[in-house]
Amino acid sequence: MSDLEIWITIGALIIATAITRSSFWVIGHHVNIPTRVNEMLRYAPSCALAAIVGPDLLMNPGSLAIDVMNPKLVAGLASIGWYLFRRNMLETIVFGMLLFTALRLLHLF
Repeated sequence: MSDLEIWITIGALIIATAITRSSFWVIGHHVNIPTRVNEMLRYAPSCALAAIVGPDLLMNPGSLAIDVMNPKLVAGLASIGWYLFRRNMLETIVFGMLLFTALRLLHLF
């Protein structure tokens, strides 16, 4: 690709991003979202997070790793238990990262 083509592509992406993001400001008050759809959208962030974190916990490069020798899975399950016990998201994140780091550094797996 030439420099001109690269700059044209970057410009097109900037315009496309600006249009899609500003559309909520421009038509946001003129469109009413049904209550049912609005309720379902509350779960979108947690679904997106699960779609990103789930495969990372369950996969090693190229293979499925559902066993007790997977430190990511062990730390993830322990974090779920910690959250159910304490009901504090910040503590859960810190606990999970500390446990995963300890498992990795101590070479327990």
